[in-house]
Amino acid sequence: MSGMVVKNMSFKVGQTLTITGKPKPDATNFAINVGPNERDITMHINPRFNAHGDENTVVCNSYQEGKWCEEHRGEGGFPFHQGEEFKITIVFTPAEFQISLSDGSQIHFPNRMGAEKYSFIGVDGDVRITSVEIK
Repeated sequence: MSGMVVKNMSFKVGQTLTITGKPKPDATNFAINVGPNERDITMHINPRFNAHGDENTVVCNSYQEGKWCEEHRGEGGFPFHQGEEFKITIVFTPAEFQISLSDGSQIHFPNRMGAEKYSFIGVDGDVRITSVEIK
């Protein structure tokens, strides 16, 4: 995985993760991954400008035991614009991740692994992250 990697951190139930960044001017897609380690991803958020057959779509998924699980596609809008700053806020509850996007739309994604703490965040793709905050 290229891009930004944060290991040995603590993102626990009840906390909020806020990520701010800016997609590159020619971005096709980028991904934010949260999980117990680099091999297993409990929450994969993948805004796609034009990638994998999708346009202006947010796809969420999990990667467990070497394979992708069932995709979850955001029902709301697509508040991402190439070259413009975005903010994603993720509230971690025991049952799910409540993801709020810049335009106020929300995605509810299940905590498929069921853990109460994750120690890995990775960001990949056509994006520059300017801030990561856990409160």
